Amino acid sequence: MDFYLITAILVGLAAAFGYINVRFLKLPNTIGLMLITLLFTLAVLALSAVDDTLLEAEKEIISNIDFEKVLLDGMLSFLLFAGALHTNFEQLRLQRWPVMVFATVGVLTSTFLVGGALYYVLMLLGFDISFIYCLLFGALISPTDPIAVLGILKQAGAPKKLETKIVGESLFNDGVGVVVFLTLYKIAGSTEAVTTTDILELFGLEVLGGIALGLALGWVAYKLMKSIDDYDIEVIITLAAVMVGTVIAQKLHMSAPLAMVTAGLVVGNDTVRKTTMSKQTETYVDKFWELIDILLNTILFVLIGMEMLVLTFDTSALLAGCIAIPVVLLCRYISLLLPINFFEKHLNFVPRTDVIMTWGGLRGGISIALALSLTQEMHRDLFLVITYVIVVFSIIVQGLSVGAVIKRLGVSETANAAEPSGH
Repeated sequence: MDFYLITAILVGLAAAFGYINVRFLKLPNTIGLMLITLLFTLAVLALSAVDDTLLEAEKEIISNIDFEKVLLDGMLSFLLFAGALHTNFEQLRLQRWPVMVFATVGVLTSTFLVGGALYYVLMLLGFDISFIYCLLFGALISPTDPIAVLGILKQAGAPKKLETKIVGESLFNDGVGVVVFLTLYKIAGSTEAVTTTDILELFGLEVLGGIALGLALGWVAYKLMKSIDDYDIEVIITLAAVMVGTVIAQKLHMSAPLAMVTAGLVVGNDTVRKTTMSKQTETYVDKFWELIDILLNTILFVLIGMEMLVLTFDTSALLAGCIAIPVVLLCRYISLLLPINFFEKHLNFVPRTDVIMTWGGLRGGISIALALSLTQEMHRDLFLVITYVIVVFSIIVQGLSVGAVIKRLGVSETANAAEPSGH
């Protein structure tokens, strides 16, 4: 099956499922698309008892797609740039310290908490798995997904301050999570001893190098856009920044996700917009990246739903996945406690930020892509099933209920607007 045919099928399915969702289900797009794709795949599996033509066709599509490569080396850069471009820069600047601590200390703490807890859970279930592989799982499941959470938070009426913390953390912790995963992956797969210096060099090059590259890309794009007034070319400049920047990051072994988030924040912040873009250019740049965001999002969540076909399900793995759901949630809650308790004394935090950030921290395609990159020696099939169970629960159950949680805690924008001014 060639690239064009596979792409055409995926876009066609995304359009059909998106239409069904908007016309009938009216769920947030990420949730609706994934739910419909899961139901479609289950229907195809059921139909295969009579006629397996559709099942074989779907399996052929999935077998021809390297999900890890497609997402991590392609789609992720576009999605993170688009997300950063539309992030409220002023709010993010005010919340920069908690966001950075959540995205670094929070991810590292969660990685070790999840890895340690799952090591004992799997031992109790009869699995003999090295601790380093459990840490690898902790690293791949700890980053939250800005792609999944952004639209859901807007629909839920989350306060802007809270939305900025969750989305800002998600944008940066993807890059940090991938770096932590790659560092642990190198340790797990190395036959030679990996020193602390090696780890710091790898971590420093990926993180600091990625951010520095993003600043450089954003600055070059800013200078080029400032020197002309042509919305067509200015849109192409932003597209080139993402595509060329991703190639450079990969060649220099820097974090492309962190580079794209940084570049998106530079190009998208209010000061740069006012000094470089006319109103027409600003509209076209925003609409172009919104369209890219929506198109790739729809394809991504259709792919996540279809990835069910590559899983090797067994009772023990499913049980481990179900137990891992509360374990991962509890570890996220604990990893957020210290930063929240520290920063809420200095910044005006929304009440019960800890609960909302725990329940609103959805997992998505990045976790699945990283799980797919594991080797068989690292117990790929087991960790892939556990990851898939958590991602499906996260997007469907948490995603559908996060709005209710926000309203129940009385911190939604609509609830606050409805309160009398004397409160």
